[in-house]
Amino acid sequence: MSDSSPEGSPLRVNRTRRGVRAKPAVPVETNLAAPELYFNRELSTLQFHIRVLEQALDPSHPLLNRLMFLLIFSSNLDEFFEIRVAGIKHRIAFQHEEADIDGHRPSQLLDEISAIAHHHVERQYQILNDILIPELAKKGVRFLQRSRWTEKQKQWVKQYFESEIKPVISPIGLDPSHPFPRLVNKSLNFIVELSGQDVFGREGGLAILPAPRSLPRLIRLPPELCEEASDDFVFLSSIIHANADDLFPGMTIKGSYQFRLTRNADLTVDTEEVSDLASALKGELSALRYGAGVRLEIASNCPPELAEFMLNQFKLGERDLYRVDGPVNLSRLMQLISEVERPDLLYKPFVPGLPKGLRSGNESLFDLIRQEDVLLHHPFQSFSPVESLLSESAHDPNVLAIRQTLYRTGADSPIVNALAEAARNGKEVTVVIELRARFDEAENLALASKLQEAGAIVIYGVMAYKTHAKMMHIVRRENGTLRYYAHLGTGNYHSKTAKLYTDYSLFTANVTLCEDVNMVFQQLSGMGKARNISTLLHAPFALHNGLLQLIAREAKAAARGKKAHLIIKCNSLTEPELIRALYRASQAGVRCDLLIRGMCCLRPGVPGVSENIRVRSIVGRFLEHTRVFYFHNEGQPEAWASSADFMERNMFQRVETCFPILDKKLAQRVRKDLETYMVDNSQSWDLTVDGTYVKRTPIKEVAAISAQETLLYTHAAQA
Repeated sequence: MSDSSPEGSPLRVNRTRRGVRAKPAVPVETNLAAPELYFNRELSTLQFHIRVLEQALDPSHPLLNRLMFLLIFSSNLDEFFEIRVAGIKHRIAFQHEEADIDGHRPSQLLDEISAIAHHHVERQYQILNDILIPELAKKGVRFLQRSRWTEKQKQWVKQYFESEIKPVISPIGLDPSHPFPRLVNKSLNFIVELSGQDVFGREGGLAILPAPRSLPRLIRLPPELCEEASDDFVFLSSIIHANADDLFPGMTIKGSYQFRLTRNADLTVDTEEVSDLASALKGELSALRYGAGVRLEIASNCPPELAEFMLNQFKLGERDLYRVDGPVNLSRLMQLISEVERPDLLYKPFVPGLPKGLRSGNESLFDLIRQEDVLLHHPFQSFSPVESLLSESAHDPNVLAIRQTLYRTGADSPIVNALAEAARNGKEVTVVIELRARFDEAENLALASKLQEAGAIVIYGVMAYKTHAKMMHIVRRENGTLRYYAHLGTGNYHSKTAKLYTDYSLFTANVTLCEDVNMVFQQLSGMGKARNISTLLHAPFALHNGLLQLIAREAKAAARGKKAHLIIKCNSLTEPELIRALYRASQAGVRCDLLIRGMCCLRPGVPGVSENIRVRSIVGRFLEHTRVFYFHNEGQPEAWASSADFMERNMFQRVETCFPILDKKLAQRVRKDLETYMVDNSQSWDLTVDGTYVKRTPIKEVAAISAQETLLYTHAAQA
């Protein structure tokens, strides 16, 4: 894998400089708020997406999974433009040109994003066309171009067009009575150049062909039309191209070019003006598909005058135009993974493991949790105990009440079904649903209705704060008294993502911790001042200050000559005060190991400022999602897990929980897991002082270590 980024780009993949430190970007005496000490959060986000793209080139991944990484990059980039780029454009439109913490102004930032994104989108299609498609063809998975169709395949495609596409496609001619149509966000469309006259005598010009959204973008040919032992597919766009003449009888098609418009997809609900959040969101969701344009993707062979015509239609500039050599909607090709039965081209399946106490399945989960805390590490260990605890609670006559937060889940998930059943069985069920979970708003509205119909009390959290905490609270009568049980997690209550994301789950009957969870729920459902919460750190009240104190405690120990060490593992690190606290800890001599999967605004390795800080990103089979923090604490180590990242929104604009791992054996296990990540030399990338990410590779006489594979081997029942 070579360094193929543009000269001078801070986002290039750099394998040739491993172990070489660049000259410090700032003088030692620079104050800790200096812009030179911070990376831009949007550019850092792009870096993560590029690291995902790099997995498509990694032969250690199975071939179909390499394709999946490329498609995930495409999906990630869609969201980046829909939310991040749209937000920057919004700032410019309203003349909010103030610089970010790193010194970038919005207009400058858009130019840099455009240059980097253009380069890596071009790389993406090169990887697809020149590497993945040919390698898949060698394995019998083929994408057939029109020029390669046999006569029988052409006949089948023609019949498919006549029966499946033509009845549902609606050509739209462009003239004074037919203005340019309002196109749905990210929909596949074609702009067609025509000559001749139509049935009404109108001269040919331009027309728009919106591809039906109900149709798959990849169509599988019948086995009898495929080569032996081969799975052959054609693109929907190819079928429409090949048969577009039938849609314009009597006219000649001079050219047909696919394109896709990406729109602003960020919901904006004024919390001060809304009296009914659910109704307001329903209104916003219907308009969301038609937000302002932010990016235009178009076939690489589209004439310049047509491209300029469409840019004008969408009020976009040249930097917003992306010419692509292939399908413009790559993320929808994900259907291929489920359409071909080729386990040899995918990761080997595994069965998530269970701790010893949960393996029999005969004992009540309440009895097990009452004996000791239980910690699960998903997906290496099963998510099923979370679902089982709710299911047992729904049928247990001694369970009186269940409280639950839901951020991202599904209306038909076992979690929701168990909560609904508990409500129907007469339990007091209260569910705090965050309707504003981005891109899951419609799903959450549906599950809210389902729970309300079952008799559950549904709360939409606090208007000005998203409820992002992952917690469950159960009240059970035992021996004449009430006993509390709780579950706290770093990830969502979603059985599907629990197989793909790494997260921790803690089950506890600890009296103090369960009482704290109860009080957080009371804050969410009621009104009044915050009561004393003694064990949890929770946002937006105590989490930020609590983390600052934990970091400062390590710095004070180092200043006294004591051993000091902290490990922070989370998805993003952007909050300035926390970054400055880590800088101060480094200056005091604290060894700071940061495992930051995505965006990181902290600049490591600056002499006199952050030379004791290492930042590493793990990108592999599973999406690293755990938020877990370790502090040496002068030989009395503490481990904390959290729903929150080190970001401004998590600290000040969300309801979050950060909970201690009180059982010393479990805390030690967390430390061991973190150490496994720190020695990874197969799927880890080191962030350097100059902003490049360097892929770590095993050196001679050192075995290859993959943290995810190690944890899978350690915890999974079968690998």
